Amino acid sequence: MKTIAIGVGENENIIQACHIFKEKHPKTNLKLIYSDEDLVKAVLDDKIDSVVRGSLPASNIMKELKEIYPDISRATYVNGDDREFLLSPVGIDEGTNVEDRFKIVQNCIDFLKSLGKTPKIAVLAEGREDDFGRGNEVSKSITESKKLTKLIQENTSEDVKNYFILIEKAINDGCNVIIAPNGRVGNIVFRSLVLLNSWPSYGAVTFGMDKIYIDTSRDQSIDGYVRSLILANDLKKD
Repeated sequence: MKTIAIGVGENENIIQACHIFKEKHPKTNLKLIYSDEDLVKAVLDDKIDSVVRGSLPASNIMKELKEIYPDISRATYVNGDDREFLLSPVGIDEGTNVEDRFKIVQNCIDFLKSLGKTPKIAVLAEGREDDFGRGNEVSKSITESKKLTKLIQENTSEDVKNYFILIEKAINDGCNVIIAPNGRVGNIVFRSLVLLNSWPSYGAVTFGMDKIYIDTSRDQSIDGYVRSLILANDLKKD
């Protein structure tokens, strides 16, 4: 029997989600965790197959996990309404440079291929290409997006295109890996699409560790938490 550990914080939608999940997956054991410290212990526990952050705060948990797994990063998995993609970086302190974002791209490629899917990558920036010169941060972002696109082209065989700020075109073109210019932008995109407009997210897949860990928002809906539990369950093979 699989065991999934789930963090329970102030948002008790996660508890209702557990009841709904259990009705359809009675053979999966759910273990409720009520503190950051115990959730980290669950990640390190060989008797636990998968961990879902649930509604516990992320900052302390990610800080402790990064001390154990220094190369971890996250990608939100959106899947529904004829749209499916990984969005990353989404942690506000993740993907701060081109090299880090390239590692994220490689992780996203590996994840999609493990699901039997063909990666189609969109690189984003904080402006259109002809916005170069409209402020140092905008220009830096455009330059880095070009560097990242070239790095992907030279080191992988995957389909990649620099969409600059045009995320709507990237999604409409069917890109299934969307790389934000940094984690702050990625976090805003996640909140706009998932929390505000209810795009169906399965949570964020965590890379760079040997345990299935699905990161979730403290503000997620019941349905959103159910999807995260389903993903945690499905990724752990029997």
